[in-house]
This record gives sequence, structure tokens and C-alpha cells, in this order.
Amino acid sequence: MSAKRIFAAALALLLVATIPARAGNLPTTAASPFPPLAQLIGQKLMVAMSGTTASKSLLGRIRRGEVGGVILFGANITTATELTALTGALRAAAAAGGQPPLLIATDQEGGSIKRIRWVPPLTSPRKMCLDGQASKARTEGADTGAALASLGINVDLAPVADVPHSNSSFMYQQGRTFSSNARITATCAGAFAAGLADAGVMATMKHFPGLGNAISNTDSYVVTIKESKKALASELLPYRNAIKNLPLIMLSNATYAAYDPANGAGWSRAISVTLLRDQLGFNGVTITDSLSGTAAAQGVSVKILAARAAAAGTDMILVCDSETSTRQTFRALMMVTMAGAISRATLAASYSRILALKTSLK
Repeated sequence: MSAKRIFAAALALLLVATIPARAGNLPTTAASPFPPLAQLIGQKLMVAMSGTTASKSLLGRIRRGEVGGVILFGANITTATELTALTGALRAAAAAGGQPPLLIATDQEGGSIKRIRWVPPLTSPRKMCLDGQASKARTEGADTGAALASLGINVDLAPVADVPHSNSSFMYQQGRTFSSNARITATCAGAFAAGLADAGVMATMKHFPGLGNAISNTDSYVVTIKESKKALASELLPYRNAIKNLPLIMLSNATYAAYDPANGAGWSRAISVTLLRDQLGFNGVTITDSLSGTAAAQGVSVKILAARAAAAGTDMILVCDSETSTRQTFRALMMVTMAGAISRATLAASYSRILALKTSLK
């Protein structure tokens, strides 16, 4: 981004508080080749919600197209009946506004990260891949997908494809990885993703281009991975093997000196476009990891990282702050785009991929 655009973006962020609450309804001209700006921005955002029922404000944002997806955590989940009612209300809001179908996601990896405790996976990724074969991982994926689909959830933010390089890896210590062997990880992560697809739920392989070398959690610390491209090549194998069948890939919050020493993967064009799309051939939707924790660790606002991610060409932006904060992020992205810091053509390209993804929902 040029100095002029950076200045425009900074100025826009200072003016965020002046944007009316319904700025999402700003019109475009009849001759515009793009959808309304509110939809270009809104469909990029996957946001967290408060409580176990959707607020009137959140439902209104969904109806207006200011939200493209909702992520559910344990605090949003009580019983199967209440969860099904919640997902139904969220979907109905999008339909009532004539918006594309809403993505409703959760982290159902198995092991330590399983938001809905009473449904599969019944074991950790490591245990479902003990023999290095695909069969158990695919069965667990299919069972997980069927359970999520029955509850109205259409996206699983899994499987983890990180290949830990030592027992010091924070992902290994959390029990979230399949194997320290890249080929076994590729086999099992790909199988789990295929199982989800069998049940009509979209997999999200993560955390590209790999967190196997990370000792500290990227949600809480600024992490820079200093290994060479050659040393990092094994972590790309799960993506290379499955890339033609993956609907979504989540980008890491770490910085990779070999690819882009200045930006985390989620807001790095060198990683999200040059490496993932141009070199590996990915045609699906990219999504950031949650920007909330990493923004705090880096001492910057979520709005700034969200703007960087959008400008870099990352398709969807995951924000797990309060509903007030995610509304502010939407308004900030609107203002930054109107100031010229984000290309509408870049937004439109992401919107096309997101719309294609949503159109494929069963």
C-alpha cells in the first residue's frame, strides 16, 4: 500500500465514529459493476455473537447483508433444541433480507477444541490417526458433519493441518495435530475434510501455511517463524494434496520471514494470493484466523488488521470481539474503502468466491 493510501486509511479510521449506524445502506450508481458496498464488505465478515439467542441488532445486520457468517463458541451453546432454534433464526434473518445464505461455523476439531461437547469427533485428531490410515479420520469427519448439519451448522473450522516439528509446538501440546509426519497429516486431515463434505458440511483446513514451528499461541503472542522456505515445505503438503477439494482455508496469524517478513499470513498478499492461489492453485475462500487476540498482542486495533487483510485479498475476516466491536469493524472497512485504501475490484473478487461457496451449500 502506498504512503498516500496508508494516510487515507489512517484518516478513514479516525473518522469511523462519524459513520451513521446504517451506513451499510449507502447506494451505488446504477452503472456500477459491483454489488452495493455494504454487501461487498458485509459478506467478508464472520463474527462472534453474545449469549444463546441472537440479538435484534445482530439479526438486523444479517438482514442488511452486513454479516456473512457467524461463529459459535461454547458460551453460545446449551442444548440441541436451543442451538437448532438459534441457527434457524440466524439463517432466517439472511433469507428475510434477500441475502446469500449465512455461514454458521464452529470449531469442532476433537480433543481439546470441541465447542459442542455431546457430538463427534469422539476422539482427538492424534488418536483418530494413530495407524496413519484415512478410514477412521474420514468416519469421524462424516459423523461430525452429520451431527453439525442436524444442528444447522454448515462450516466446521477444522481440520488442523499443522505439522508439529517438536513437542514444544503449542499446537502439539494442545493435542490438536494429527501427526508430526507431514504425509500422515496430509492423509488424515484430507480424510477428515472429505468426511465433512460427505455430510454436506464445509471443512476449513488450517492454519496456512503452517504453525508446526510455533512455540507460542498466536492468539496471545506475536509469532514470527524464521525457517527457510525449504524447511517450511513439509507443512504445505496437506494443502497441496487436498487443495482442489477444499472449500475454505484459514490463514495463520503468524509472520513467516521466508514469505513476507512484514505481515502475518492473514493480511499478507504474498501468502494469501501469491503462494496459496498463484503457486498452489487454490480457488476457494480464504479466511483469517480470529484477529481479535493477535491485534491485542500486536498493540493495534482489529480494524487496522481487518483493513490490511481486505486490501491483501483475503476473502473473509474472522472477528471474535463483542458485537459492538464487530459493528465498528464493518463501519471502518466501509470508510477505508470509500477513502480509496481498498480496491473495490479486490472486494468484488472475494465476493464472487464467497457467493460461489454459499451457492454450493446443501
